[in-house]
Amino acid sequence: MSLINQMLQDLDARGTAPGAGVEPLLVRPVARPASKLVPRVALATGLVAVLAVGGWFSWRELARLRAVTPPVVAAQGPLPLAPVPPGMVRITPPQPVAAPAPAPVLTVAPEAVVLEAVAPEPVAAEPVAVVAPAAVPHRPVRVPPAAVAPAPEVAPGVNAVTRGAPVVQRGSEADYRRALAELQEGRIHDAIAALERALQTDPRHDAARQTLVSLLVEAGRRDDAVRQLQLGLGLDPRQPAMAMLLARLQLEQGSAGTAAIDTLLRTLPYAQGNGDYQAFLAGVLQRQGRNREAAVQYQAALAATPGNAVWLMGLGIALQADQHNAEALAAFQQAAASGVLNAELQGFVERKVQQLRQ
Repeated sequence: MSLINQMLQDLDARGTAPGAGVEPLLVRPVARPASKLVPRVALATGLVAVLAVGGWFSWRELARLRAVTPPVVAAQGPLPLAPVPPGMVRITPPQPVAAPAPAPVLTVAPEAVVLEAVAPEPVAAEPVAVVAPAAVPHRPVRVPPAAVAPAPEVAPGVNAVTRGAPVVQRGSEADYRRALAELQEGRIHDAIAALERALQTDPRHDAARQTLVSLLVEAGRRDDAVRQLQLGLGLDPRQPAMAMLLARLQLEQGSAGTAAIDTLLRTLPYAQGNGDYQAFLAGVLQRQGRNREAAVQYQAALAATPGNAVWLMGLGIALQADQHNAEALAAFQQAAASGVLNAELQGFVERKVQQLRQ
């Protein structure tokens, strides 16, 4: 604006002079005023100086830090420990344990899940040695119809093995039925062997033991029969018939009768009301001279089965031996009046009646 103002002032001055003409305008290059260029150069120079000084201080501080900080050496393994003097304990600081990385969580939409059945891979079974059983000669066996019992019906849902007889009894029952089949074929020796196996499996199989004792007695093996009866009564003394058979065999062996009495007395608590058992015990006691005890057992037998003529005769004999003649006479009279005795016994009681009446 100052240059324009100057040019206007020059034109005004020239136009005011008389006769003055217009001179052609001389155009000259105009230089930038010095007043505005100098401040900008000074500002740029100062900025460069400040940056240079700042860079120098920064370089100096970085060099100092590098001189103070030791170089970092990558660890190649555990640092060697200094030797510990005797009597001191080295305490090893706990080693930092890296925390396990969290497992990624997979979110699956319910409708995107598809279950697929995968068949298990076949596993090769270990070889098992199979031993073939020894060859057993086949023998035809005919089982009598009465020896085979029908299988019991089992309700639905009931385990027949646990509900029925134990496996031990099933094995002994099979041997018992095999023995009956052997008897039907007349093979006594094989039947005895089968019965012995049944009792080895189940010593409480009473039917097998009774059959075995009968076969042993018929075969003349009385000692074996006595041993089997003693084993059976040792397991269960509540068997009056077995006790009576054992006592009879013991008497036949020639013993004084003490063993037979002990056998009968042991089972007597389980034979109350059994007239045959009590009368048999009374006869054995009478044979040993124990007449008072024999009279008690005869009376118990007659209470169970009144009017037995033979037992009345035995009671009269025991009472007469125990010096109870009046009671003995009454017993003989009842026996004679029964009319069931044979001729020999009838004559005996009639003579006893006449004797005691005198």
